[in-house]
Amino acid sequence: MKVRIIIAFALTATLAGSVFAQHDPTSRRYVKLSRTSTAPFSDGVLVGNTFYLAGRLGLDPKTAEIPKDVELEARHILDGVKAALGEVGMTMNHLVSVQVFCSDLSQYETFNKVYRTYFGDNFPARAFIGSGPLLRGARFEMQGIAVR
Repeated sequence: MKVRIIIAFALTATLAGSVFAQHDPTSRRYVKLSRTSTAPFSDGVLVGNTFYLAGRLGLDPKTAEIPKDVELEARHILDGVKAALGEVGMTMNHLVSVQVFCSDLSQYETFNKVYRTYFGDNFPARAFIGSGPLLRGARFEMQGIAVR
């Protein structure tokens, strides 16, 4: 019995070692998408197989302004999330947790209408949080965590 346990432990340790060797959890990759802001943050940081996505606003990529159309603002946020994930070889389906901050909770259904179109049948865990005013007059800000 002891021999089996020792062999199983040795095999598990060997497999775990090879997984950690392939995916060094201490390595970091910082993603900075082209943007007009020089704010002191990265759009995301990849640590091992986990990607931490910074808060995103729905800025129009051409004007760097918040659009007047609520659905367009939501689309800009989600397109930005998708682009940041793409920089590290991930898709929207890699998201496991999302937080959406909203300055006007009456926009909940409008946001959901757009949000649904970016996913298949399965959605990441999500919090939709009523907030005070957001930067630049945004109605939404979204951050998330994705895992490969």
